[in-house]
Amino acid sequence: MDTCPYCKLEIFVPPSHLEAVAEALAQADAGHIGQYDRCLSFSPVTSRWRPLAGTHPYLGTPGQVSQEEELKVEVTCSTDQAPTAVAAVKAVHPYEEPVINVIPLLGVGISR
Repeated sequence: MDTCPYCKLEIFVPPSHLEAVAEALAQADAGHIGQYDRCLSFSPVTSRWRPLAGTHPYLGTPGQVSQEEELKVEVTCSTDQAPTAVAAVKAVHPYEEPVINVIPLLGVGISR
């Protein structure tokens, strides 16, 4: 199967910041599929982490395990545009270390 010039961004964000992240992705042209733009999916997840010493977490306390409800946002974008989209998300995301996974896609039928 041939590689595809598209990837999927998977972003974990608190619900309070969904709209800011969605707008940042749209401004970076992530989620533009054919004759549609601003295409993304989101679903609730429960996430867990422990901030280490010296951190300033948006949620949680250094040294203690935190467990919170978040949203997993998924969006397709061109591989060339991924660095711009990731930078746009980081600019509006409240976490010191946001989880943003860039996943290459294989042979998907996206046309522009």
